[in-house]
Order: sequence, then C-alpha cells, then structure tokens
Amino acid sequence: MRNIKLTIEYDGKEFNGWQKQPTKLNIQGEIERAIEIITKEQVDLTASGRTDAGVHAIGQVANFKTNSNLPIEKFAIAINSKLKKSIRIQKAEEVEERFHSRYNCKQKTYRYVINNAEQGSAIYRNLEYYVPVKLNIEEMKKAIKYFEGEHDFKGFKASGTSSKSSVRKIYKANIIEEGERIGIELTGNGFLYNMVRIIAGTLVDVGLGKIKAEEIEKIIESKDRTKSGKTLPPHALYLLKVEYE
Repeated sequence: MRNIKLTIEYDGKEFNGWQKQPTKLNIQGEIERAIEIITKEQVDLTASGRTDAGVHAIGQVANFKTNSNLPIEKFAIAINSKLKKSIRIQKAEEVEERFHSRYNCKQKTYRYVINNAEQGSAIYRNLEYYVPVKLNIEEMKKAIKYFEGEHDFKGFKASGTSSKSSVRKIYKANIIEEGERIGIELTGNGFLYNMVRIIAGTLVDVGLGKIKAEEIEKIIESKDRTKSGKTLPPHALYLLKVEYE
C-alpha cells in the first residue's frame, strides 16, 4: 500500500468548501472521484484541515492510500486530467506510511487579501475584499502583533465551532503591503471556525479608527465575540501553505 501526499491549489468560489457532501459540489469529493477514475479504487482523501465554502487554497495538503502502481511523477498530471480547471494538483509525492496530513501538521499560514484602492478592481473583485475608505496601515500593523503568541481565541470564533478548546498559538502575524492591496497573514498551529476572517474584520475596524490598536489585547482577554469585528466574506481568504516537520 502506497501513501500519496498531494499539494493542491483551488479556486473555492464554486465549491461548498473542502468537505465531502452528498448533494453539494465540494473539493474533496471532486478529487476523490478523479483519483478513482485513475486508480480504479475508492480512496479516502484526508486534508490538513477543511476550508469553508468560497475559501481558496494555494498550498492545501492531503494524502490517500492506494495499491496503484502508477509512477509517482504521473499522478499529478493524471488526476488533473480528470478535474475541473478550478482545482490543480501542484505536486504528488510518495511518503512514508505513517504520514497523516492532518495529525502531522505543525503549522498553517493563511492570508486575507484586502483591496484598498479608491475604485476597487473589476478583474480581481471575486478574489479580494474591497474597502473603499483609506485604512490606517500603521495602526493595523501595531494591532496585529497582539495576536501573536498563545491565547484563548474564544472571542474570535463563530458559533458552531466543534473544537473543545479555543486556545491556539499564532507564531507570526503580519500586515503585508503590495501597492493598494493589504495582506493580513497569520501563521499558527491551528485556527478556529472563521477565526482568520474575524481577526481580519477586527483589523479593518482598527484601520477605520473604530477600534484602537492597543484595545486588541483587552478584546482577546475578554473572550467576548461581540467585542471583535465582523466576519469578513470568504472569497478573499487563502490557505497559503501547510508545514510539517
């Protein structure tokens, strides 16, 4: 039995998230279907974690077990030939049997993209969140640093989170400027349901002057969802990369 690790890029716009569902278009189900055509086997594809409806990925990681003797260098090409163009297998690797894409994951990096140009963009409108009012980037840079470290992020999760604990560790939190675009980038050991989108909404409120940067610490400590910002839409969120030992 071979264990195959896939690095996957996808445009989440038309999908109802990663997780397999019988009646809705989803990424896991589409890839499993393509693999079954190639290998003639029903496989169970396990991802590093689920992404919600509309969320994109540049470096999602998943793995599956197979008895197929297809050469490893042909897996990505073969699977892609059976997939929608909005999903691409960027790399296929044969890994040791005990590798598990979710349990062995050490950290993930997400980026939320904001367009802060005066008129927004016609071409990229479905790939970024448009804020027409000029944001105070320096205040946002100060504010985001309060999220670094280990905290109870109860005030930054949506209802319906299945996790027993809301404690997570953020290793790096940065604001990245690329012209009129602002990237909110977070690297952590795990993220709660809608956590990145709520942090992004809170930082936009800082940029708009609705929340002071130094108030972030108290908002985190309060564990009160009503004190943090709104949940920004999913179409501007990207899973950038998943890292292992």
